Amino acid sequence: MKALQSIIETLSAEEQRDFILNLQQKNRRGDTKNTTLFKLIVKGETDNIVVKLYGKDSKNAFHALCKRLQDSLIDFIALKSFAGETSEELEILKLLLSSRIFFEHKHYKLGFKTLAKAEKSALQLDVYAILTEIYHTKIQYAHLNPAIILNELIISAEKNLALFNREQQMNMAYAHIKEALKSKKQKSIQDIITDVFSNFKIGLDNKLTYKSLFQLMSITATAARLQSYYYDSAPFLFRLYEIVSEKGELANKHLFYHIEMLNVMATVSFRNKDFETSTKFLGIMETQMEKEHRKYYGRFQEKLTLNRALCFNYTNQPNKAISLLKQYTSNSLDIDLTLAVCFFQQEKYEDCYAVLKQMHHTDLWYEKKNGWIWVIKKSIIEILVLIELDKLDVVLSRITGFNNRFSKQLKASGEVRVLNFIKLVSKYYEAPQEINSDKFQQLVETSFEWIGTEKEDVFVMSFYAWLKAKMERTGLYETTLKLVFFRTH
Repeated sequence: MKALQSIIETLSAEEQRDFILNLQQKNRRGDTKNTTLFKLIVKGETDNIVVKLYGKDSKNAFHALCKRLQDSLIDFIALKSFAGETSEELEILKLLLSSRIFFEHKHYKLGFKTLAKAEKSALQLDVYAILTEIYHTKIQYAHLNPAIILNELIISAEKNLALFNREQQMNMAYAHIKEALKSKKQKSIQDIITDVFSNFKIGLDNKLTYKSLFQLMSITATAARLQSYYYDSAPFLFRLYEIVSEKGELANKHLFYHIEMLNVMATVSFRNKDFETSTKFLGIMETQMEKEHRKYYGRFQEKLTLNRALCFNYTNQPNKAISLLKQYTSNSLDIDLTLAVCFFQQEKYEDCYAVLKQMHHTDLWYEKKNGWIWVIKKSIIEILVLIELDKLDVVLSRITGFNNRFSKQLKASGEVRVLNFIKLVSKYYEAPQEINSDKFQQLVETSFEWIGTEKEDVFVMSFYAWLKAKMERTGLYETTLKLVFFRTH
């Protein structure tokens, strides 16, 4: 049943409601126990669950029920995933499958017409894997269509196969890059990519497809996020975006990937405290989101809202940031946590705490949803706001829990400074009167490996600003902005 519980934990409240409706529509009998089992697990009422369901100990029936519910959950999640995927590729696959059915039933004219439609769409999207299947089918039935010139068709198929093989080679390169990023050896993402590309004889040039450029950007941005070293990654990302810009009109053909890349560039610029450049990228991003009848607007609205609010917040427009975040009505963990941080920086601690209290799930659930770095940020903000609200009875247990939960992981990823920060927070909690002493300030200086304000990540600086504000007896937001803008003033 643990596997079942783990799957259910990945569902949001809205998805849980949708799943229950989905079950009820499929159930042929009104007395089925699958919905009851699901609801009991959601509520955490799993003690004596077999007896609750059957009125007696019926383990075999219970295991069979769990298996059916798990299968239903997997089907539901798969369907939801397909619904969220880029619909064009699914439509092409439907056309390909339909054409094959027409051929099998000897409706050749309709089969070729449907296949031609699939080929046209696939060529527009550069989906080489699907095109390989399309050409395979077209060659198989080519003898039934006198309009097809077989040699030309084979040339097209071979050209596509070469592109498909290149894409496969890129995928293998990505796998090596991701594997290298797991290594404990300190090596920049740019050096890793350069070495891997050299081994696979891949050039970093405009021969790379839009999808390949997007994947490279995503890997680089992920590495920067995990290591909090956006400064070192920025030149490489801007180089990639230059290649994207050289492709000009292809941006409209690959609108989805283009919007994703603009979001990456806006995020990286923000994390490097270049708010003007970030705002420019967000403007271009929104313009692209408006295209094709706002086809992708809903999909990217959360990212646009988040980055725009962050830029407002760190350019002395906190009220605009808070207002924008509040206007976002859909469920978003990133939006909620950012709103909590904005309230905290404005020293609206009750408002901050109210937002955090709405997060009812376990850390494990949040880690599966948003990653362990998100959970760390949430945990740190919780500790700080509990101190500010004088809820000192729970602060120590939260600090102990934080160290037990994340110490090993942070050390393994080289983020010892987070643990050092928590140690200093603990020192302040134990003896707040000591924070203004020379001894405490010296402890702060020796606890961190300072890399300079220009290179330091904006979020790292924001946490340090809390300590600095305490030491200097200044306002938190004022201190944060002074730290962030030190580079540009």
